[in-house]
Amino acid sequence: MDNQQQVEQTIRNSDRFLTAFHRIEQSMKEIIGTNDHLSFYKLVELSKRKNAIVRRYEEDLKEYATLRNAIVHHQTSTEYAIAEPHDEIVQALETIDEALAKPVTVGEMFERKVSTLQAKDTLREALIMIRDKQFTQIPVYDDHVFVGLLTAVGITFWLANHVENEDISWEMTVESTLQHEKKKENHLFVPREMSIFEAEELFKDAMAKGKRLEALLITDKDGLVGIVTPLDLMKIEA
Repeated sequence: MDNQQQVEQTIRNSDRFLTAFHRIEQSMKEIIGTNDHLSFYKLVELSKRKNAIVRRYEEDLKEYATLRNAIVHHQTSTEYAIAEPHDEIVQALETIDEALAKPVTVGEMFERKVSTLQAKDTLREALIMIRDKQFTQIPVYDDHVFVGLLTAVGITFWLANHVENEDISWEMTVESTLQHEKKKENHLFVPREMSIFEAEELFKDAMAKGKRLEALLITDKDGLVGIVTPLDLMKIEA
């Protein structure tokens, strides 16, 4: 790379970094609803209370603020920045900028036709669905009214509680099996506009409280439009 190319690369990375940084500042101001001049650190502290994306990248943003200050306050000319960010740093900041400007929602990522069971369906039908479709969480309805989330873990506990009895029947209803779910509050209903970062926090918060959240049920005016499981989010991060 010759000197001219190096200069162009320097300007390009510095400009990209500062542009993304400024957009992030504006996004955080919109989050907290202010046009006042606040320090970047103050913006982070205030906006993280309302936004899961800021909470996710809080430490990164504070580190980038230090780099931004070095670039702005020690810049000797428009063609030279004393602290020139590497490509991966610029790309990482632009990723945060994009996440704040247009958050990926659970609706965008996980909207799909959800297979369900009726309360009067049999345990046999539930097990066949689990076997054939590899589902471990299945919403159960009584006609159009949601009555619970049936899980493979819940069925296992139900069988364990009946292992010494002779009254187990594959024709028992899903409704009766559902009563033996170890954790009744194993799901949450969420709007399709929720960001995937907020969804991830819900699973982590439940775990921190010693609870197991099996699924988030995505809803809109038309009812159930998708489902998010812990495994779904793990696949995204992988």
